[in-house]
Amino acid sequence: MDRTDESLIALRRILRATELYGRDLARDAGLTAVQLRVLQIVAEKGRCHPSDVAEQMGVSQATISVLIKKLVSYGLMERRQSAADRRQIDLTITPAGLAKVEVAPDALQQRYVSQFETLPEWEQAMIVSVLERVAGMLDAGKIDASPVLAMGDITRMHQTGEAPRDYGEVQTAAHSAPRRAAQ
Repeated sequence: MDRTDESLIALRRILRATELYGRDLARDAGLTAVQLRVLQIVAEKGRCHPSDVAEQMGVSQATISVLIKKLVSYGLMERRQSAADRRQIDLTITPAGLAKVEVAPDALQQRYVSQFETLPEWEQAMIVSVLERVAGMLDAGKIDASPVLAMGDITRMHQTGEAPRDYGEVQTAAHSAPRRAAQ
């Protein structure tokens, strides 16, 4: 096997791990990876503002607003006017939201982060450089992405607020119809 095949196999393993995690998360907690991350952030902070969550996730205010609206409608979060500043909204997680966080499988991203952060600085820099190079090779360097490992377009996922029923379906920004992911 040549290095090209080895690199494609490694890429496929990464994509497949992300896909399988999304499937497990949808099955076990009924959430997308991005919805889970919002709940985790709010649970960690106890009380916060939508702008805090958007900033930490690297997404727009519009995206976070749609996510919050959906999570509130599910009864997983509460949104209240701030007592300190009436112009602000405070977010808190409900007991049902905490239960979802607790039953969710170990986040793929958390596994990655915990191992990545133990690496020496030079190795972290090398991995970031290689991943940025790979993203560029795939013409993905300019795609807006948050630091959440999830399949599909985060913005499109949150227009409905739901995960794809079949994680083999990948929504693309250029097409409104789902296409089958390579298996």
